[in-house]
Amino acid sequence: MTPSPFLGELLGTFVLIFLGESVVANVLLKGTKGHNSGLIVITTAWGLAVMMGVFVSQKFGSQDAHLNPALTIAFALKSGDWSSVLPYITAQMIGGFLGAVSTWLFYYPHWAVTEDKGAKLAVFSTGPAIKHTPSNLFGELAGTFILFVGVSSIYASDGSGLSPYLVGMLVWVIGNALGGTTGYAINPARDLAPRIAHAILPIAGKGSSDWSYAWIPVIGPILGAVLGTFLF
Repeated sequence: MTPSPFLGELLGTFVLIFLGESVVANVLLKGTKGHNSGLIVITTAWGLAVMMGVFVSQKFGSQDAHLNPALTIAFALKSGDWSSVLPYITAQMIGGFLGAVSTWLFYYPHWAVTEDKGAKLAVFSTGPAIKHTPSNLFGELAGTFILFVGVSSIYASDGSGLSPYLVGMLVWVIGNALGGTTGYAINPARDLAPRIAHAILPIAGKGSSDWSYAWIPVIGPILGAVLGTFLF
């Protein structure tokens, strides 16, 4: 494959979502080796998934390695250059969808033996621990604000090449500190693209895709990242 920013964003987001959603499947679906292993397993793997996604994205042509439409929009607002927004977001959404499909295939026999429809949806997309729209929106906004400020600070000050590791650690701490209320989507491609996959795929015994909530992990992250630009 010829490296390109589009390919880098697509493959990086694919790796991020395939690994990240698969750890949720490993913890929540019945009959897996990791069943009921807990939140720390999920947050740790998501942090490492982000790290690997960044490495893959950069290797295949996207030095930006946004992997996140909210970051792409915020960085465009910050720089004034909007030329990459549409191709990046398109690539991220395709990568997120393919990552979700891959998780479904990887855990194929486990969907049928898992009765909990909510657990199946939680593999693909986030949801609130307590449904309270203002708090849920603020949670996604705040988490992504910290993500944008942290990522911007890391890349502005790190000259050692450790940035992908540091971004992974940032996502890890966001998950542990701020992930208990909404599941910390902090990325529209992490939530919307897999939610579409959940709606389309013939998942055994699935329930609703909860579209009434779906706007929060899209709008909240975008608002949070955009607000972060005012610090820079």
